[in-house]
Amino acid sequence: MDLTQIKTYLTSSDSQERMKAITALRSYDSEVAVPLLIDTKNDREFLVRSFVAMGLGKKQNADSFAALLEMMKFDRDPNVRAEAANSLSFFGAVAAPHLALMFDQDDNWLVRRSILAALAELKCLEELFEVCITGIEGEDQSVEESSINCLSIFAGTNKQDLALEKLLALMNDDSWRIRLQVAKSLGKFDSPQAQKALEQMKADKDHRVIGAVLESLV
Repeated sequence: MDLTQIKTYLTSSDSQERMKAITALRSYDSEVAVPLLIDTKNDREFLVRSFVAMGLGKKQNADSFAALLEMMKFDRDPNVRAEAANSLSFFGAVAAPHLALMFDQDDNWLVRRSILAALAELKCLEELFEVCITGIEGEDQSVEESSINCLSIFAGTNKQDLALEKLLALMNDDSWRIRLQVAKSLGKFDSPQAQKALEQMKADKDHRVIGAVLESLV
């Protein structure tokens, strides 16, 4: 699609045409694409704004980074904020402190799970550990489960003992889903403490947890 048609589509009343234009900008360099994407970041349709966030993540410069930060912080739709967080992670470790700060400020489960996944992919362990602890202490169980899963990443690192401490504190949690995730994560640790905890969890009252324990002990 040529640039004239892209600009026409970006102002179309049809959201499908606006998304086609945003997708077509992938073929253009950042100097051309980023200003047009930024002009569209306040589109009335959340799906269009999500496409903008994806586009900005593929066209990396100072302006796209700043625009994604703004979208992650202020967009009214959590789907867009989550997409902006994911796109920010494409910039590498420089995004990690911003993602960790946003995790503290935005308690939406989708945004938080996107940030957890992004920090895990980046292997930014300091920020990841920080958000894991916050996620475990939060109120959303899906975020807690994701945080527990991410603690397995710290096996063999200088935060192994701290991660194990958090996992061991949850091995008798009221939720079988939490206990199951604890069992899975404990299996990543080559530690007498982890093995002892898994042996104890073989007596769990839920067969699904016991299944996860046995898999971790193999």
